[in-house]
Amino acid sequence: MIAVILFAGCATAPKSPMAAAKEAPALRGEERSGVEVVSLRRTLAGRMLDFRFRVVDPEKAAPVLLRSTPAYLVHQATGAKLEIPETRVGKMRQNTMKPEKGRTYFMLFNAAGRGVSPGDKVTVVVGEHRFENLTVQ
Repeated sequence: MIAVILFAGCATAPKSPMAAAKEAPALRGEERSGVEVVSLRRTLAGRMLDFRFRVVDPEKAAPVLLRSTPAYLVHQATGAKLEIPETRVGKMRQNTMKPEKGRTYFMLFNAAGRGVSPGDKVTVVVGEHRFENLTVQ
C-alpha cells in the first residue's frame, strides 16, 4: 500500500502547451538555414577544406549564399578559426541572389598549416547559422 502511494505521488500533471514548447528541441542548423550539409572534405593536399551544401528551402537559404554574409570554420580540437581565402576575383565561395532548390553550392576554407585531419570535428558558421560537429572526411 505504501508503494502505491509513493508511485502515485511520482505522477505528474500534464504540461501546459507553453511548457511543452519551451522543452521542444532546437531546430538543427539545416532546418533553420534552408540548406543541408552534403560533405566537408580536405582538398588541395590538405591545404583547403571543401564545404558542400544543398539548398532545401531557397527562401531560408538566401542569406547563406549572399556574398556579404560572413563565414568561417572552427577546428574544435584547437579552436583555430579558418577563413575563406580571397583572390583577385573574390572569395572562394559560391554566392547568388536566387538560390535553386536541390542545387549544391560550395565554400572553401584555408586549412594550410592548421593541422586539420580526417575525422576531426569542426563547426561551420555562416552568418547566424552554425553547422556543428561536422566530421572532416
